[in-house]
Amino acid sequence: MQSFELKYGCNPHQKPARVFMEDGRELPFEILSGRPGYINFLDALNSWQLVSELKAALGLPCAASFKHVSPTSAALGLPLSDRLKKACFVDDIEGLDDSPLACAYARARGTDRMSSFGDWVALSDTCDLVTAKLLKREVSDGVIAPDYTPEALEILRQKRKGNYNIVKINPDYVPAPVEHKQVFGVTFEQGRNDILIGREQLGQVVTENKDLPESAARDLIVALITLKYTQSNSVCFASQGQAIGVGAGQQSRVHCTRLAGSKADTWHLRQHDKVLSLPFLPTLGRPDRDNVIDGYINGNEEDVTAEGNWQKYFTERPEPFTQEEKRTYLDSLSGVALGSDAFFPFSDNIERAHASGVSYISQPGGSIRDDLVIDCCNRYGIVMAMSGLRLFHH
Repeated sequence: MQSFELKYGCNPHQKPARVFMEDGRELPFEILSGRPGYINFLDALNSWQLVSELKAALGLPCAASFKHVSPTSAALGLPLSDRLKKACFVDDIEGLDDSPLACAYARARGTDRMSSFGDWVALSDTCDLVTAKLLKREVSDGVIAPDYTPEALEILRQKRKGNYNIVKINPDYVPAPVEHKQVFGVTFEQGRNDILIGREQLGQVVTENKDLPESAARDLIVALITLKYTQSNSVCFASQGQAIGVGAGQQSRVHCTRLAGSKADTWHLRQHDKVLSLPFLPTLGRPDRDNVIDGYINGNEEDVTAEGNWQKYFTERPEPFTQEEKRTYLDSLSGVALGSDAFFPFSDNIERAHASGVSYISQPGGSIRDDLVIDCCNRYGIVMAMSGLRLFHH
């Protein structure tokens, strides 16, 4: 197949729309089910690049959850603790520990469940039965993987009344070294961002503390590869082999850090005993539980513990989650990694990162205030490596 007609472009009024190969080659994917749209394919091709690079860099199965051309998370296929399983709503999945790929998706989907609602999923390896069972019960637009076992494909083809988007990518496909895009009828051309990210980007440690253990290096690599496919400006917090907070598309660097940090805080607080023991009504669905948990942690649009509200969600009224309790829990954290797609212009980013337990940072460097940023890291004992590599993505 050299061309595929789309229903419409980014919006229903943008027609005609299609994906095709300008050089006449076959498209590097097959559509096994459904009819993916314009944004679906943007998510699919960006997310596939992310997981395939992450697998190549760290040698583990991995998964990504994408929304609107940026990852909500990317994760390696590492086992989940019992506490994390419960926080990610996967403590009832039989055989989860035996499937590294399913563990990767459980982590990726469980990181920022509100943002992942209706996600596009990328899998680095053949989709197996356990991963398919996970996918079947989540609200999701589609999945891209190099292959699917017959059992997994049968389950996924039942999703959304047979209309779930299932794409099989050719893992051996190599795109042209020069890429093009059009804006307002003007064609842009650039060399593809094919830089390989690995331990070498972490060699220039500029802080007094130079102790960068392998687990921290792994998490920094996860953060940097995630940033490579995140709409800029962007900052990524990572821990335990997964991106736990992504701040994408902000005009100010510190706003990226605040956004990513608040998501990382929510991920940590979801594992607090008060959150794990919330007495939900058995009739409350998973997406509604996500919204209530977010409200319980962050106190957003409504006080879910208030009289007249709690009865809609819980079998009994839970105690409020106080600011003091949350701050005490967050202050106990350390070992979080942070990557930035461009330099930090001010030390306020470091102050915000420290408040979310960051101990390791990778950023390109090159600001006229690098010395102030380094001094701030030294004050908190943070290890910072200057990668010299900017990772803007638009």
